[in-house]
Amino acid sequence: MSGEARGPDGRPLKVRVKSARGRTTSSQKWLQRQLNDPYVARAKREGWRSRAAFKLIEIDERAKLLKRGMRILDLGAAPGGWSQVAAKKIGLEQGQGRIVAIDLLEIDPIPGVVFEQMDFLAPDAPERLMKLLDGQADLVMSDMAANATGHKKTDHLRIVGLVELAADFARKVLAPGGSFLAKVIQGGTEGALLADLKRDFAQIKHVKPAASRADSAELYMLATGFRGSAAGDRDTAEAED
Repeated sequence: MSGEARGPDGRPLKVRVKSARGRTTSSQKWLQRQLNDPYVARAKREGWRSRAAFKLIEIDERAKLLKRGMRILDLGAAPGGWSQVAAKKIGLEQGQGRIVAIDLLEIDPIPGVVFEQMDFLAPDAPERLMKLLDGQADLVMSDMAANATGHKKTDHLRIVGLVELAADFARKVLAPGGSFLAKVIQGGTEGALLADLKRDFAQIKHVKPAASRADSAELYMLATGFRGSAAGDRDTAEAED
């Protein structure tokens, strides 16, 4: 039994949130959506830290991305749902692979995962994280999202900018053949960013997992087959010109 309140027909009853002094309309809507979200309830039952865990599970089922023994960097990892999923998939508890998770916020420990409270944009971040990873990464994954302003065009530009920064970071730490997975907004990987990624990776895919809310514009970009040091050499040459 799930413990959910159910009507005479056996269907779960929808939870309604009473208005509260000091709570904005948007926060009230968010809370009601959370309380009625089946993925939130399922995450609690199954021990995942967030509903986002199901997004990575579905992406991996489609792309066969997570393999035993991988070295993984998880950017913007809090509260840790993606690292939880990856740890199980790569055999971390059996001593296989390595995961380094970073965030500006603290994260409760996850068995086997190395956590650093830091900014991936710090100048020493690539070198520091590769040392913690004991080598180059096979996968850089990011479920980060810029704080929403409510202005569609501004939010679009902010998420594109964040993905560009994460992609630049990935180029510095990925091993040849490695992959980059990041949250984007629909239409948010067009133009220069997509052209750069196609030049540096063998294949680019877009995935919208079922766990992404239907009314959300988010989807995930998966770039596989990193071409290696040639990308870094090109960036260096451009900087010298």
